[in-house]
Amino acid sequence: MRKLHFERNGRRALGSQIVKRALVIAGSKKSISLEPVVWKSLKEIAAYQGTTLLALVASIDSNRNGGNLSSAARLFALNFYCERLEIQNRHKVTEPAFHCAIRVLH
Repeated sequence: MRKLHFERNGRRALGSQIVKRALVIAGSKKSISLEPVVWKSLKEIAAYQGTTLLALVASIDSNRNGGNLSSAARLFALNFYCERLEIQNRHKVTEPAFHCAIRVLH
């Protein structure tokens, strides 16, 4: 399998750039390293939930079962979008049946 690369500052680098941030959560300094697309997803999820990125990451941190915070954040974002897709697919399946039932009642 061939990996994709891009040029950065005249050097060849892997296509997956990591952004590392230091956060203070419940008085404890935490380090989290994520791909830009994961940071963007977490920001979108935080906005959707009406909270801040810091509060969302703090929630992920407090609910993780072992593992590191970066992995927990990636899994959280993936699970969030998978659940939304599942809800959307269920809606597509049940919506036609719901409309048929309404038409029959008229």
